[in-house]
Amino acid sequence: MAEPFNTPIPGSTPVLASTPRSSSPAPLLPSLTPTASMSTIPLRPPPQKDQSERRRPIVLHIGDPIKYNPATYTEFSQAFEVIRPSTAERDRGEFKKALQERRWGDFSAIFRPFWGTGGEMGRWDAELISLLPSSVEVFASAGAGFDWADTKLLGERGIIYCNSGLAAAEAVADFAVAMVISTFRHLPWCMGAATLPYFLKASSGSDATTGKTFQACHSLATAVSHNPRNHVLGLIGFGNIGQQIAARFGNPSFGMRIAYYDVVRKPASLESSLGATYYPSLELLLAASDCAVLCTPASPDGKPLITSDALKHVKKGSRFVNVARGSLVDEEALADALEDGRISAAALDVHAEEPKVNSRLVKMAFGEQDVVTDHTQHAKSNFNHPGRVMLTCHNAGGTVETHIGFEELSMRNIMAVSGGKEAITPVNLHYLKKTE
Repeated sequence: MAEPFNTPIPGSTPVLASTPRSSSPAPLLPSLTPTASMSTIPLRPPPQKDQSERRRPIVLHIGDPIKYNPATYTEFSQAFEVIRPSTAERDRGEFKKALQERRWGDFSAIFRPFWGTGGEMGRWDAELISLLPSSVEVFASAGAGFDWADTKLLGERGIIYCNSGLAAAEAVADFAVAMVISTFRHLPWCMGAATLPYFLKASSGSDATTGKTFQACHSLATAVSHNPRNHVLGLIGFGNIGQQIAARFGNPSFGMRIAYYDVVRKPASLESSLGATYYPSLELLLAASDCAVLCTPASPDGKPLITSDALKHVKKGSRFVNVARGSLVDEEALADALEDGRISAAALDVHAEEPKVNSRLVKMAFGEQDVVTDHTQHAKSNFNHPGRVMLTCHNAGGTVETHIGFEELSMRNIMAVSGGKEAITPVNLHYLKKTE
């Protein structure tokens, strides 16, 4: 479910008080507002081999160089010897060889400031983790999700894994607003009916559907569209992102009723401030929700959460949104639920086999834009209209401000742990404690 240890939302993000941490308070996160220069920091020259240089802890920087936070990087590179493997060295085979050879020495931290690069070696599983030197204390990465790394095994090795979900929370919550509204108002249908026929005409030379799809959607979308107000919004995971989504939809502007499920119930004060009702199981939450939003970075056991068994419990005609991880959803089961009307509409920003998108869901996103021109046919099948599914390209967290925060937060996590302080956004401390 949501990250086991929630973190304070930065002062620059005007939303709500977050869940208290289970451990002692962590250092406050500096402002993540985009005030830094955006010029790329060049690679540092080869480190000098004097005695003082050897005493600096080594940080293995995987992925692109720093782009947005030069001031913090100056502080960071003065505190550590930063080594950045080449692209060729990040290929899994060569990366394994380099670890076996101790090519980069006894580094103390792994630093991945960008989500789009630094993952060329593939999943951090037992094969890679077993090759890490015992000196490694912390792995700090961009991104909210961490299903690509075995955080349990890292914790058992004494390595704290820190994600950067805090930096993405505002952007993801904003995107979720659009997706939730889409499921109530069928935006893909409305947009496709207005524009798709013209693209089809340009490619085929036929204007048979031009105008007809517009009028059909204008006439028929009303019968399946609703205002979100007074509907139940069920949040699967109630960490920073879930709380920010709750703050947006629970306020008078939208007036939705907020419900949530998480592996750890949040304090009563937080529930009260957000008007959130706790459900002790996923099944109970799905049964109560008019729209369920999956907003957790990982599942407890690494398996999908939204399965055919789970979908048996949904309220008929409800809606589903995924801004979490594609691997958490059995997409074939979701397509089945959409086809038989258990779910009336869905919106997915993430996909199980990215960049490939499930073909059945694609068909539901576009469909045949003229199938609803027959009012009688539509009346017989309330759920068989095009545009029931909004599909996007893992864009929810993708803003400049998010990437500024990814860089900043990753560096601050490493500096905190190296300095003997609490990590800011750890996700696997419970596994470390089991080894004590």
